Amino acid sequence: MTEHLYREDAYLRSSEAAVNEITPEGGIILDRTCFYPNGGGQPGDCGSLELEDGTHIPIATAVYSKDRSQIVHVPVDGTELPAGLTSGAKITAHIDWETRYKHMRVHTALHLLSVVLPFPVTGGQISDGTGRLDFDIPEAALDKEELTGKLQNLIAGDDAITQEWITDEELEANPGLVKTMSVKPPMGSGRVRLIRIGEDVDLQPCGGTHVSQTAQIGKAVITKIEKKGRQNRRVRIQLED
Repeated sequence: MTEHLYREDAYLRSSEAAVNEITPEGGIILDRTCFYPNGGGQPGDCGSLELEDGTHIPIATAVYSKDRSQIVHVPVDGTELPAGLTSGAKITAHIDWETRYKHMRVHTALHLLSVVLPFPVTGGQISDGTGRLDFDIPEAALDKEELTGKLQNLIAGDDAITQEWITDEELEANPGLVKTMSVKPPMGSGRVRLIRIGEDVDLQPCGGTHVSQTAQIGKAVITKIEKKGRQNRRVRIQLED
């Protein structure tokens, strides 16, 4: 299995690794990586893989293998892989940090948004500096400015973001930890990762990357609230910078 270095250190921008396999499609599988693979509404990281001779292979994204045991680094379309890129080759993986950091800030802001709006989450998406959550909310008027104020108050609290692990059985015994109706927490490996904000601001299963303190999010505003069904409300946020 690929070692997921980003889980222990979301701020890791580069990592040394060895090539495990080149897929028939030209994807590159490493024994360990700082690249986050697409999933849970968060895009896979882009960046590059650097060979020992200094050659850089541009990477468009990272995705899970079909059995989800490995992470595949997908080169930019049209990239010709160098002859030296074979199983066992030593490389250094570099993520596009500016993009990743925005994903981290947005992802943590969306966790706080689920605190501001304590309703079941039916969907979500993270992009470059923006994000959204869909909520199962009964007919009600939602005020963007009021909600933005509540969100910003939580951000300004500068609470620490930490992770902890529980067993599959512990999660099944505490279904209230799961806020998302559309995406089930990754289970089957025997343990599930939880993201905690502060002592008791928020706690929920999540496999994505986050900032270490809420203040690092900066200013995030709610830009749009859309009605997507009788009870479905789509709330969009954006980083001000």
